[in-house]
Amino acid sequence: MNIAKHMETIFLATLVLIGATGIATAAVSKYQRVAPEPKVYAVASEGAPMAVVKVTAKRLTAAEKAAL
Repeated sequence: MNIAKHMETIFLATLVLIGATGIATAAVSKYQRVAPEPKVYAVASEGAPMAVVKVTAKRLTAAEKAAL
């Protein structure tokens, strides 16, 4: 049997088998439990100062940049 002659048929048959297997294993069981979504509550407080983050660093020299 010349495999090169029937390569398209082999490829399509493989795709059909992979598709059927994917559909068969992707079914969700009605007994499968899904974890509930976590509930997030935001609490606003009056008069609380806004958090401010200040990042400071020295600049690299040309020699230091080249070393990196």
